[in-house]
Amino acid sequence: MSTLTKAIDQARTEGRTALTEIESKRVLAEAGIPVVETELATTAEDSVEIADKAGYPVVMKIVSPDITHKSDVGGVKVGIGSADEVRAAFKEITDAARKAQASATISGVAVQKMAPQGTEVIVGMSKDPQFGPVLMFGLGGVLVEVLKDVSFRIVPIERRDAREMIEEIKAFPVLQGVRGGEPADLGALEELLLKLSAFVEANPQVAELDLNPVFAYKDGALAVDARIVVSGDE
Repeated sequence: MSTLTKAIDQARTEGRTALTEIESKRVLAEAGIPVVETELATTAEDSVEIADKAGYPVVMKIVSPDITHKSDVGGVKVGIGSADEVRAAFKEITDAARKAQASATISGVAVQKMAPQGTEVIVGMSKDPQFGPVLMFGLGGVLVEVLKDVSFRIVPIERRDAREMIEEIKAFPVLQGVRGGEPADLGALEELLLKLSAFVEANPQVAELDLNPVFAYKDGALAVDARIVVSGDE
């Protein structure tokens, strides 16, 4: 049984269509898409154990099927540098989430090694009623909501399509290393889009997908956050 099938079965058992960040990342890693390894901590001591193994600094995020925008409720902490800070962060994150949304189901806290900063891009997929799955690419982080500088292609895509998606956005010079900035590995971004296209084509039960942000480096790309929504149909 694939990681995706297991995750979908678990989600349906719990009456949800959105996979957790941890489930989403495991599914994508199995598809060959580079993601930051992330583990679930259900206690403060769990989180310390995971952080010690991952290496500091770490990022910690609330895991709840009822909380989509984690940072809005104080559910994200970055740059945590010691076991004591991890223990404190676990309590602060869970307390903040409960205060913001008392009825929310809290599964625990996701712990991951803090990835080096890169150029932030977003890669996503949504289903169009007429054309089916459509891939999206653009600048990531909060910029995607502000600038709406994105490109689209219908799945499946070929390498030429992937390159065009990257070059079409107005912010393409940023990826080329404008004004002395470090250029992004365009080949790695193409590969990411192609693998995502293949994954979406092979798994029609995936209804929606977001990798935001993906850090683009001079030698590779890495998704630091991921979200997958599956269809409610059996």
